[in-house]
Amino acid sequence: MALQVAVQMDPIETIGIAGDSSFALMLAAQERAHTVFHYDVRTLSWENGRITAWARPLHVRRVEGDHFEWQGEARRIDLGKDIDVVLMRQDPPFHLGYISAAMLLDRLKGETLVVNDPHWVINSPEKMFVLDFARFMPPTLVTRNIADVRPFMEQHGAVVVKPLHGNGGKAIFKIEADGTNLSALFEVFNQTWPEPHMVQPFLPEVAEGDKRIVLVDGVVTGAINRKPGKGEFRSNLAQGGFAEKADLTPREEEICAALGPELKKRGLVFVGIDVIGGKWLTEINVTSPTGIVAIDTFNGTDTPALIWDAIEAKL
Repeated sequence: MALQVAVQMDPIETIGIAGDSSFALMLAAQERAHTVFHYDVRTLSWENGRITAWARPLHVRRVEGDHFEWQGEARRIDLGKDIDVVLMRQDPPFHLGYISAAMLLDRLKGETLVVNDPHWVINSPEKMFVLDFARFMPPTLVTRNIADVRPFMEQHGAVVVKPLHGNGGKAIFKIEADGTNLSALFEVFNQTWPEPHMVQPFLPEVAEGDKRIVLVDGVVTGAINRKPGKGEFRSNLAQGGFAEKADLTPREEEICAALGPELKKRGLVFVGIDVIGGKWLTEINVTSPTGIVAIDTFNGTDTPALIWDAIEAKL
């Protein structure tokens, strides 16, 4: 059955198609004869109970520098009446704008399938949802209070400090065990973000990689190991890290077995989790997960097809 698909994402002109997961999903939709629309989240509106956006149909192709072609002018479409599936794929940060858009899309329930389920996207932010699975996490402190950080460091030594709703490895700092610059860093963090911050022991195992494992409707479909680039401790691909083929450890299989049913229950169809050292769960990415292009390159798999299989099954 051909579907009408609207993709809520960042400007398509700016994406790097070589590794972009949203682009891969649009290509796979086209291969199934689905019609694909693109719209900017800033055009999302509510009026008289209807959710609308200004969208344009497009055709995508894997040609660097010439990767899309508009198939018509932008027009106001009713996401409930005109669209079968909305892919919520704009990049974080997860802030009030992101949350407000998700709350609007949640009003499509019963009319249009939104992936991932916006209610649970709101209630499952990456570094908060993971606290439900603290038994798999490294020691963790969530706080704005530096007085709580000092005894934590006395116990665990060097730490990393992360914005609670950050993304892409941005603004993650390592503080050495002597606490140099801890006060200054917390001043900056507390002035920049109103929410608490996440503090965890620095895990030397990160030098061996930070594994991204993708689950589709609660089932593992593949993984890559991301290693830090030269002069970095962050392994995010967006921060200069590089990927290599990876298999799951028994501990990672245990983690996925625990997470899978909960992800499926919440309607979180496409999820990427991060595990360090084969055992430490650090994030559950539900807002706009990435990594499927690299996974498929290494494994010869077709993760976008599996995601569309799961979406079509829900329809």
